[in-house]
Amino acid sequence: MGLSFCGNDENVSGYSVDDGMLNNGCFVDALNLVPHVFLLFITFPILFIGWGSQSSKVQIHHNTWLHFPGHNLRWILTFLLLFVHVCEFAEGLVSNKMMDTNHLHLFMPAFMGFVAATTSVVYYHNIETSNFPKLLLVLFIYWVLAFITKSIKLWKFAEYHVGPQQLRFCITALLVILYGLLMAVEVNVIRIRKYVFFANPQKVKPPEDLQDLGVRFLQPFVNLLSKATYWWMNPLIMGAHKRPIELKKIGKLPIAMRALTNYLRLKDAYEDQKSAENPDRAPSIWRSMYRAFGRPILLSSTFRYLADLLGFAGPLCISGIVRNLMLEEGGAAPAKIRETYFDVHFMLSTELLQNTSVLAVLLFLALVLQRTFLQASYYVTIETGINVRGALLAMIYNKILHLSTSNMSMGEMTLGQINNLVAIETNQLMWFLFLCPNLWAMPVQIVMGVILLYYLLGWSAMIGASVIVLLAPVQYLIATKLADTQKSTLEHSTDRLKKTTEILKGIKLLKLYAWENIFCGSVEETRGKELKSLKTFAFYTSMSIFMNAAIPIAAVLVTFVVHHIINKRCPSPSEAFAALALFNILVTPLFLLSTVVRFAVKALVSVQKLGEFLQSDEIGDDSWRNGEMAVPSEGAKKHPGVTKAINRKQPLRYQMDNYEQPSRRQMRPSETEDVAVKVSNGCFTWGSNLSTLSDINIRIPTGQLTMIVGQVGCGKSSLLLAMLGEMQTISGRVHWSNKNRYSVAYATQKSWLLNATVEENITFGSPFNKQRYKAVIDACSLQLDIDLLPFGDQTEIGERGINLSGGQRQRICVARALYQNTNIVFLDDPFSALDIHLSDHLLQEGILKFLQDDKRTVVLVTHKLQYLIHADWIIAMKGGSVLREGTLKDIQTHDVELYDHWKTLMNRQDQELEKDIEQDSQTTMERKTLRRAFYSREAKNQVDDEDEEEEEEEEDDDNFSTTTSRRSKVPWKVCWCYMSSGGFFMVFLMVSSKLLKHSVIVAIDYWLAIWTSKSNQSVVEGPNGTCQFQVLSRNATFPGSSDSEDPIYLTVFIVLCAAGITLCLITSLTVEFLGLSAATNLHDNLLNKIIHAPLRFFDITPLGQILNRFSADTNIIDQHIPPTLESLTRSTLLCLSAIGVISSITRYFLIALVPLAVAFYFIQKYFRVASKDLQDLDDSTQLPLLCHFSETAEGLTTIRAFRHEARFKQRMLELTDTNNTAYLFLSAANRWLEVRTDYLGAVIVLAAAGASIWGSRCGQPSGGLVGLALTYALTVTNYLNWVVRNLADLEVQMAAVKKVNSFLGTESENYEGSMDSSQVPENWPHDGEIKIQDLCVRYDPMLKPVLKHVNAYVQPGQKVGICGRTGSGKSSLSLAFFNMVDIFEGKIVIDGIDICKLPLQTLRSRLSIILQDPVLFSGSIRFNLDPEQTCNDERLWEALEIAQLKNMVKALPGGLDAVVTEGGENFSVGQRQLFCLARAFVRKSSILIMDEATASIDMATENILQKVVMTAFADRTVVTIAHRVHTILTADLVIVMKRGNILEYDKPETLLEQEDGMFASFVKADM
Repeated sequence: MGLSFCGNDENVSGYSVDDGMLNNGCFVDALNLVPHVFLLFITFPILFIGWGSQSSKVQIHHNTWLHFPGHNLRWILTFLLLFVHVCEFAEGLVSNKMMDTNHLHLFMPAFMGFVAATTSVVYYHNIETSNFPKLLLVLFIYWVLAFITKSIKLWKFAEYHVGPQQLRFCITALLVILYGLLMAVEVNVIRIRKYVFFANPQKVKPPEDLQDLGVRFLQPFVNLLSKATYWWMNPLIMGAHKRPIELKKIGKLPIAMRALTNYLRLKDAYEDQKSAENPDRAPSIWRSMYRAFGRPILLSSTFRYLADLLGFAGPLCISGIVRNLMLEEGGAAPAKIRETYFDVHFMLSTELLQNTSVLAVLLFLALVLQRTFLQASYYVTIETGINVRGALLAMIYNKILHLSTSNMSMGEMTLGQINNLVAIETNQLMWFLFLCPNLWAMPVQIVMGVILLYYLLGWSAMIGASVIVLLAPVQYLIATKLADTQKSTLEHSTDRLKKTTEILKGIKLLKLYAWENIFCGSVEETRGKELKSLKTFAFYTSMSIFMNAAIPIAAVLVTFVVHHIINKRCPSPSEAFAALALFNILVTPLFLLSTVVRFAVKALVSVQKLGEFLQSDEIGDDSWRNGEMAVPSEGAKKHPGVTKAINRKQPLRYQMDNYEQPSRRQMRPSETEDVAVKVSNGCFTWGSNLSTLSDINIRIPTGQLTMIVGQVGCGKSSLLLAMLGEMQTISGRVHWSNKNRYSVAYATQKSWLLNATVEENITFGSPFNKQRYKAVIDACSLQLDIDLLPFGDQTEIGERGINLSGGQRQRICVARALYQNTNIVFLDDPFSALDIHLSDHLLQEGILKFLQDDKRTVVLVTHKLQYLIHADWIIAMKGGSVLREGTLKDIQTHDVELYDHWKTLMNRQDQELEKDIEQDSQTTMERKTLRRAFYSREAKNQVDDEDEEEEEEEEDDDNFSTTTSRRSKVPWKVCWCYMSSGGFFMVFLMVSSKLLKHSVIVAIDYWLAIWTSKSNQSVVEGPNGTCQFQVLSRNATFPGSSDSEDPIYLTVFIVLCAAGITLCLITSLTVEFLGLSAATNLHDNLLNKIIHAPLRFFDITPLGQILNRFSADTNIIDQHIPPTLESLTRSTLLCLSAIGVISSITRYFLIALVPLAVAFYFIQKYFRVASKDLQDLDDSTQLPLLCHFSETAEGLTTIRAFRHEARFKQRMLELTDTNNTAYLFLSAANRWLEVRTDYLGAVIVLAAAGASIWGSRCGQPSGGLVGLALTYALTVTNYLNWVVRNLADLEVQMAAVKKVNSFLGTESENYEGSMDSSQVPENWPHDGEIKIQDLCVRYDPMLKPVLKHVNAYVQPGQKVGICGRTGSGKSSLSLAFFNMVDIFEGKIVIDGIDICKLPLQTLRSRLSIILQDPVLFSGSIRFNLDPEQTCNDERLWEALEIAQLKNMVKALPGGLDAVVTEGGENFSVGQRQLFCLARAFVRKSSILIMDEATASIDMATENILQKVVMTAFADRTVVTIAHRVHTILTADLVIVMKRGNILEYDKPETLLEQEDGMFASFVKADM
């Protein structure tokens, strides 16, 4: 057959134009080709030239995208146009088949139209990127021409009475409309952008975000296609393979998504509700959220409705395809009617939906669209949710900055509540927004589904659906139960963590006393409770999974059984499989509905909490702060005339000007007599209207040093806060002299530090000035401490960083106050945590010299009366009012009584002072602990966490391939380790039951296919073209059609369904309980390993890292891995079984499978790596945000005194934006994946449909089996993305197992020893004789020895003192007695037994030691003295009496059973040390070792102790390690050590005679 444009049928000349040109159909079609050809000819050269020279492009960020007006509409219209062209092409081909010869004009113009439409889109996109609107003229001309030619065709059709019943007429009409609309879009662009006919075209600038190269989140700016498929994410996700994604890579948020923008939107909506009529009415947060963010939620809901409605196209298309195939099979296809006009065949519109291939393509398109809309809906809700969260966080933060102090201190608003608001409530709201379109989309979906089921199967379907509906409340019940169980699990795990933390903090003591197992037992007991509630949790989770899997099976079972009973036959395959697909669709909304309802309830509670918080009391207005002018101003205002804090660029400059002016003005002598602050008739309260301070009349002289003194609790600190405006004023006023109250440097009593470097803590936002900084550090004597820190003053302090001692923290706070360039400095008891040397130095250098030289006004609250002589002005307080004010001289003359009282106190303080000087100062101690902390770290010089180490390794290999392979592998080894710790039987059970379950589910559907096909073998054409299925007469020859066999089919079907449901139950239980047993084993092994690890392990492993294993990682293993594992195995097996079923039904499908599998492999490979990085970024950016909130709440008074609200707000907005960026990218990456896997799924459906239609033409599968194949193909689309996402999640979660595993490899201490414990005498060591022979000790085989060849002999009952400088090996010697360090040469023999041969438990339980740092555990006093519970009460009281604690303990409620809080915080350090002594006395061993035990006790108590030790331990051996030498002057033997060797060894008297000896020099220094 030749190809000719108009065809060469006999007796018809396609080319004759006798009736007129336009009446020849072929000529009209040829005319239609003209516009397409015109477009292609003109645009191709332009496109090639344009691509050749990039110079024409405007330089915007990643050549993005300046949209012309009507951008989205144009894309949508073009897509419709492409679709209609495809239909036109298909119709042309079908009509061409009906002709005798080929008529090219039937389909050629359609094909060219398709090419032209595609070209128009590419062309338009390029014009838009290069911003060259003039070139759009070409498109305009094209639309006009196409519109005219198509209109001619339509007009001719109408003339010849071709109407809507012919398909070609409908298509042409659609094309005319589309071309007309596109023409209108083009005109609109010309109108708005004023190019072409206008003299001055409008200059357009790209949006601000696109000029900012930092903005990398392009979703709002890209074109529609890229928006729908997240194409712009490709470089990021592909790039993650080579280089991990870092914060730099994801850049900033676009302005519209920043927290500040959204905060202003929400705040305006919130404030607008405060009406003048009733100002007390609390504005509704819901309403303000709707006003600010309602539109995107409506948009998302629209997308959601569209997606849900398109979802129903699947079952309907399946039903159509199967029905038509059955008809073709039965040979009862309706005869095609030939209709000819213009001598060519016209296809009827009704024929379209009877064509199986058309239905297959429609199914494909419906799926693609449905998925696109669904992902768009998800994306919009997530973006809105993130915006709402940002806005709420900013609102909460703003409120925190204005909270009245009394609220914080009176406990109405605890830190915990604020942290909950930030961490929990805002997230609950965000999650609710994510799910909220479901609330109104799901009911519609359910109703639609039920209507369609009724239409397919009648009443039996309603009964089946009612099964689903009736079981929904059960789901809800299970969901609430799950939430409750989770709460109780959380309580137990918090408890367990607390105990674990205590053990780890006191691990040294536990090992020395051999108490590890007792404490380990208590943790295991709590863990037992936790596991019990985890078991319940696992049970409910598995029930929920079971319901989800079993409900559709049950529904199908009920439906078909009832259908069989009512109609006495089984449904046709087309009905049966459409129903199956519908049930699959229905289960999801019902399963999700319970979750959504639960979240809605939570969101209501959260909003209520937020509302209460936003309505709580604020601090009073600041009018008084600005001198006499009563200007009401907001907290964010600095002083009149300064812009509000929102204006970002201003605050710093103002601060600078304001620092400068006052200091210059103060040089005038006339002003030095000024009063800086004056309070007249002040009466202040902390709320609740009880006045804390009453009748206050004071003045603070400018440029002088004012001291406020008085007893504890007389209101000194409150007075400072009252002046700062933090207290509520009942009456009176505070006057600040003009210009003074701009900013006050303020150091609180309880030191408050930021999580930042030391330098940032001191400069606190002021510009860095090296000279000044150095002076401040010297004044606060911080240099020594800074030198000890690993990175000097660039070391981070706080939660992630180093923990400093109280004194060090306080000195940093004082340094901050000194460094600020302010007129007034308030210091609240800066000496409280400092020892005497430091206090003196600080007073002399810092306050008297540094501050007074600058002529700054200083107000100092202190207890150290000896400093009063330096004061220019003194305010003495008593019981909340001022007792005296004046200079010291005034008080001496006018109030002799007070002065004498002070004098006696001063003498007492002076005595303490002398004692203090004798002590090795507390600071040295603090520095020592700091040094120890680092010395041990340097040994291994590890980075904070081993994760960082791994990252470093990755950075080291610049060789990409190795990095890539390392990053994209699934950690199979770790998975295997996890599985095996769950027990092999459970693993076997899980695998076998999973496989069985899926086989049974396939069997059910397969059986259904055979049953329905067999019973409907005979088909008769009904009167109105529908098919009526009738079983022929009894003796019909069709196999399987007899009624006798139907019951067999039914019973098998029922049995299979029952088996399926049972297996669902078994699998859901096995997975959860496998996870539970793995969690149990992993935690037990971890705890045992860590508790029995050598001491060295705790020196080199940061505590935080060990705790992480017990908190975060254990939590992941307990609760997150099992459901992920379940979901992963389920979705993988579903996809595999579906692909298996399709391939077995139609072999041709395998051809399509290969490219699809390759595509899927690459998608998941890229996504997993990117997802892991983005998840890490999200986690790591969340922590600083939460920390910033809690920091601010703690340091409110300081921030407000310094006037740094704006800076902190700014920081909060930055942190929120960073976290939101990470989260947005993470969710965009998830959308990227889902869109791709969904499209793959759609292609699978298309391939399956195509293969089965093609196959059935060759007589392969029967209709029922085709239905089965398509139903399965539909499920694949739902589960493909879950496979990848679960895989990615599992990979992240397996990291927890890997970390726990890395600790399981730790060496344990050798607890056995070479002697059996039964060989050791009961009362060993009875005498307490110690021989040390040639002892060499090291902490680790890698390190140098700390003791070298030490020899000593101690007789029974001797009192030995050991002294030496820091690091001389004194403490190492004490540890050697307990075999805590590596003794690699020599030995210690106690009472004739070499201690290295003893079992550790025996050795350590027979000796006693008192450590330098007192450790107490939470529990009772009795538990702290005797955890083994072996002693009676008399023994305990006796020990307490010896330790001088008896009276104190008697006074406590409960006596010996009185509560000890965590770490013994409810006792002073001295008392804690005495408890530790008592603990040593309870254990009556004949050897006692005291390791610098009296460091934190005052002199008087220490003297008592010395006497007690001499009497109570008269007959025992006591080894004292001393850093104050005078404590061992009375000893029988003194050992002086230096660098791990014994330097001097003799009686103290003998050693003192050697004038130049080390011991003598120590004693001299100490006197």
